[in-house]
Amino acid sequence: MEIYKIMSELNFKAVRSSGAGGQNVNKVSSKVVLSFDLKNSQALSEEQKELIENNLASRLTTDSILILNCDEDRSQFRNKEIVTKRFLELIKKALFIPKERKPTRIPKSVIRKRIKDKKSISEIKKNRKRPEF
Repeated sequence: MEIYKIMSELNFKAVRSSGAGGQNVNKVSSKVVLSFDLKNSQALSEEQKELIENNLASRLTTDSILILNCDEDRSQFRNKEIVTKRFLELIKKALFIPKERKPTRIPKSVIRKRIKDKKSISEIKKNRKRPEF
């Protein structure tokens, strides 16, 4: 994954934030909307695009565009930094391939110990009964 190429393909748009916030919200376009076109990306290989499409299917639009918003800060510059960092983390997680689990066998010593413990508990319970004459 080439971060610099991906960063050049990002589209940023500044929008007015919604919700409470007083006069500043009505005047300043501090909310940042990041969009990334996955299908037309030159920075990612076909396998990487497929991986991202499978792992982020719920977050992509029908045209395979990833859209992220950020309006946490009053500063547009800070919101741009936050949304970019969030985007890179999302892409890294989507490209991560977990190692395949190898099934392991239970060691014979563990099986023997379990059976021995069962027998000893069984003996203890037998000794609790009244003796038969």
